[in-house]
Amino acid sequence: MRFDGLILDFDGVLLESEYAGNAQLADWLTRSGHPTSVQQAMDEFMGLSGLDFFGAVERWIGRELPGDFHDARAEEDRRAIEEGIEAVEGAVTFVRGLPASLPKAICSSSASYWVESHLRNLGLDALFAGRIFSGKEHVARGKPAPDLYLHAAAALRVPIDRILIIEDSPVGVQGALASGATVLGLVAGSHCGPDHEARLRALGVTDIARTFEEVAAFLA
Repeated sequence: MRFDGLILDFDGVLLESEYAGNAQLADWLTRSGHPTSVQQAMDEFMGLSGLDFFGAVERWIGRELPGDFHDARAEEDRRAIEEGIEAVEGAVTFVRGLPASLPKAICSSSASYWVESHLRNLGLDALFAGRIFSGKEHVARGKPAPDLYLHAAAALRVPIDRILIIEDSPVGVQGALASGATVLGLVAGSHCGPDHEARLRALGVTDIARTFEEVAAFLA
């Protein structure tokens, strides 16, 4: 293996949740009097968590978030967990094929319960037990700060410069690059439009994978 450890983002890397989540957000914003397309929602909010996410939405609408925003998000999360969301194509096969000896973790802007629930739905939960890190819960600064990745690297006991990070969002790759790890931009999810690769490259990503077969080849 070229690397001694592996860190993966979750939404948009392993789970096809970026498009669904931003579609729900765009719908709520539009119905609330702030017309927003799904693409605009992804451009403005993808990869953010906690106060950074709430602040970005408040700047978009020009006021504090009303109470029904949080209710709508909680209901959508409940429905998505109950019904399940499909994996990004090739993700499950890729993860199951990783060497058991390779230290690996998930670094997500989502809450741990969200990641854990969907990993159970995908049958991958045992492979990341105790190594799921949330920007909402484990660090004071979430993505695009590098803190979450550095926290995970310390937990894996692998130097950050010996770790490969797989990210799909502009916010995610900014933090991953700042951490000092090798970063592979993944554009395999359904939310990745024709210009997504160019957006990641513009931020400094030099290596891009379009499929999980290409991810496996890069890691090997």
